[in-house]
Formats: sequence, structure tokens, C-alpha cells
Amino acid sequence: MTKILESLNISSSAYVNAAVIILAFIIVARIADFLVDKVIRRFAQFTKPEVGGSLIDIVHRPVFFTIILFGISLAFTYLRLSDKIVFYIDGSLYTVISVIWMVAAVKIGNIIIENAFFKVSDVTGLGKDVIPLVENVSRLVVVLAGFMVILSLWKVNIAPILASAGIAGIAVALAAKDTIANFLGGISLFVDKPFKIGDFIVLDRGERGEVVAIGIRSTKVRTLEDIMITIPNAVIINTKIVNESVRTHYLRICLPAAVAYGSDIDLVEKTMVDLAMQNENVVSDPAPRALFTTFGDASLHFELLFWIKEPYLRGRVIDEMNRAIYKKFKEYGIELKSTIPAAGCAALQR
Repeated sequence: MTKILESLNISSSAYVNAAVIILAFIIVARIADFLVDKVIRRFAQFTKPEVGGSLIDIVHRPVFFTIILFGISLAFTYLRLSDKIVFYIDGSLYTVISVIWMVAAVKIGNIIIENAFFKVSDVTGLGKDVIPLVENVSRLVVVLAGFMVILSLWKVNIAPILASAGIAGIAVALAAKDTIANFLGGISLFVDKPFKIGDFIVLDRGERGEVVAIGIRSTKVRTLEDIMITIPNAVIINTKIVNESVRTHYLRICLPAAVAYGSDIDLVEKTMVDLAMQNENVVSDPAPRALFTTFGDASLHFELLFWIKEPYLRGRVIDEMNRAIYKKFKEYGIELKSTIPAAGCAALQR
């Protein structure tokens, strides 16, 4: 700093030297503004033009005024003013600089939030109405941080303020612990991604349906009965979830059947597989298959395994297959018996 002052000390008049410093920093500010607005903007085109361009539009003016205000602060050192006056002048100038960058930080935060939102909205279904909430939270954080910086510039002891804020924060956290738990649960869902929009899930209480929205506070699931279930995120992250759409959107179905002793077991298996292949909602790969599982007390137990195109078709396909099997067995003279489903099917049919 001393070398800079000596190099700009071109006159015996302190006022002339101060004016020269201000003029020099205005020139530097113009050069920096040109570099940011023209040169760096070209490099930004190689990343994401609309985002990079918006960030440069926000930043280049604060850079320009910061350099000029810093030069004004430096110029006052030539005037040999009292320490008290210098303190107030520097405090005022650096306060203005802090406010300028505070406003810029808020705008930058809004752009980053909106850009990040569009990246996750397709996966999470997060509504646009959440953006103002997140922007307001980020704006509050920036303003509080800027306020603390300004207080430190004026040599205000911020320790009591931080202590009071800590106590107030604890009180708010206790009063809104459920809301905070749901918010943190939503973050966990976004990070872990146990399911996404469109997945069919089964909760440990038996609810089964399609995930239609994953919000900051709750997750919404539409059941096959077209009932919308809203589950707080704090609850769903601690719930056992079966995701039926993992790896493939095909859903496996297991149908049990019991026939009388003496039935043609080859005909039973062939009939069940053929009926599955004839159903338009059953996929051919993986192919349906029938298994002769156990000898019952009064019946032979079979399981028909097949996969359907979409999970929401489960109820319809089961109805169609049960009807078809009953009619075809009756036509072939195969006697059906009442039975408890085999263990494998029981696990899938919950």
C-alpha cells in the first residue's frame, strides 16, 4: 500500500494527489469492467450461456464501483485527517461496498436456485411455488451475514448479538421441530433418491400407489383407488418402503392355484402359461412360467409368475387372469381347490 501511495505522489499538494488516485482507480475500474463484461463473457459462452451471462450482468457493476470506492478510501489517506474522521469515512465507504455485494449475492443466489430447481424438478416433481420460499431463506441468510459484516466494520461487538440469535434460534427450532424434521427429511429424499416421480411404492402399513410429488415438507402418493395420501417426509424416511419400479417399470405378479389330485399337471402348467401369454398387458420377456410348488393335504399347489407392463395394471390383470384360469380349467375338467396362497406369492401379494 505504501509503495502505491509513493508511486502516485506526483505533487506537493495532498488534494492533487488524492484526485490523481481517484482518477487512476476510475481508469482501473473501467478496464476491469471491460474485462469482465467483454472478455470473461466470451469464456462464459462455453459453459451455460444464459446462466453465465446473467451472472456477469450482476457482477460487473459491483466490481466497477468497488474499485472506485476503494480508490476514494485510499485517496483520503493523503489528506492527513484525524483517525476519527478516517474511521467514519472508511466505515461509510466499506458499508456501501458491503451493501452493493449483498444485493449482488441475493441476485446470484436467486439465479443459482432457479437453475438448480429446473435440474431436480423433473425427478422430484418439486413445484414452482417452492422457489420463492427457498429464495426468501437464502435472501435472509445473505442479509444477516451482510449485517454482521457491516457491524464488524463499525467495530460493534457482535458476540452478544450472536448469543441472542443462538438463543432465539433454539427457541424457534423447538417450536418448529416437526417442520424442520420434514424439511431435513425432504433433503434426505433428494440426496438418497429411494424413489422418484412415477415409481410405484408399497409402505410398511400396506399403502401402495404412484409417487406424484416429492416436496420440501411432504411426499404425495396416489393409490390405485385414486386416493391421494400425503406423508410427512420425517415419517417416510423412517418407513420401510418397497419400490416396485426399481430397475424396470415392469411389475412381477404371482398367482397361486390349487387343483385336485389326479389332475394333469402338465396341462395345468401349460394352460396357465398360455393364458398369461394371451393377455395383452403381460410382457413376453421375461416370459411367464408356472411352477408346481407343493403337495397340499387335499390339493396340488401351483404358482403362475409373470410380469405386466405397468404397475397400475396389477388389479385389472389379476382379475382377468383369475377369470381366464377359472373358465379354462372348467372347460378342461380341471377341478380347482380352495387353498392358502404359497409363501412366495403371499410375500408378493401383500
